Amino acid sequence: MPGTPPTRFVYLGPEGTFAEQALRTIPAAERGSRTPARSVGEALENVRAGDADAALVPLENSIGGAVGVTLDELAEGEPLVITREVILPVEFVLGARSGTELAAVRTVAAHPQASTQCRNWLRVHLPDAVVVDVLSNGAAAAGAAAGEYDAAICAPIGATRHRLAVLADKIADHPDAVTRFALLSRPGPPPPPTGDDVTSLAVYIAHDRVGALLAVLMELAVRGVNLTRIESRPTGEALGRYVFFLDCTGHVADVRLGEALQGLRRVCADVRFLGSYPRHRWAEAAGERPVPPPPGLSDADYADAAAWLARLRAGELS
Repeated sequence: MPGTPPTRFVYLGPEGTFAEQALRTIPAAERGSRTPARSVGEALENVRAGDADAALVPLENSIGGAVGVTLDELAEGEPLVITREVILPVEFVLGARSGTELAAVRTVAAHPQASTQCRNWLRVHLPDAVVVDVLSNGAAAAGAAAGEYDAAICAPIGATRHRLAVLADKIADHPDAVTRFALLSRPGPPPPPTGDDVTSLAVYIAHDRVGALLAVLMELAVRGVNLTRIESRPTGEALGRYVFFLDCTGHVADVRLGEALQGLRRVCADVRFLGSYPRHRWAEAAGERPVPPPPGLSDADYADAAAWLARLRAGELS
């Protein structure tokens, strides 16, 4: 039923990865069922088919950028909407079976992205160790626990899950790295506005029009809607054909963002609404604040102008 809180969650697996760690920060997911999926596509298809209520998948990383497969899934197929974002610090640890000494480590299992983000630490502390690529952080921890490798670079939850001793923590070269995850559900009414929200869109521009992308940006700018992210992905139709993913401050229920969406609908070949949802509180803790609209473009200004126009139409000139 619409409005029913989700109880069945699926996430990009396997177990013991950052995706599971991020999902477990959501109280409803901690109480409900959590099932790992083999891929982003499989996770989202479970939601589309009704086998799960919501799926948590990675959207972007502060080091590696956007997760292309997630963006492609959002732009194609049966629509899904983001109802929540989770921003998780990426803190890698080096885990090994109990009793293993750092000096004895000769092989390290790691996902390629994990070993890339820990390259400097490995060069300084394990210069002679062989890094073996595996499919996930969870698989690295499982391999070390089984004795296939001397150690593993993994998420803290992976070391805990597989009972590995932590030989070193916070070994990433970029200590402030984070991954942004999106919780996706079947379309329904968005969460109510909080005053600090994000709206995500997939925008298809008219390729036969000069200045089509500028027209998109102007629909937002003239209404004081702050664009916090823009990312392009090829549509697969032909070279030079792209879909643009936009994150804007505000909620679909806000008057000025609603007007901007109407404007985009008029000037774009297509617009796919990907959800309005609360901004993750991590951003505030990191010192970020919503960018206020310019004078004359606040929600109160829009409400006042709309009321004024209604009085004019009713013949009230005072």
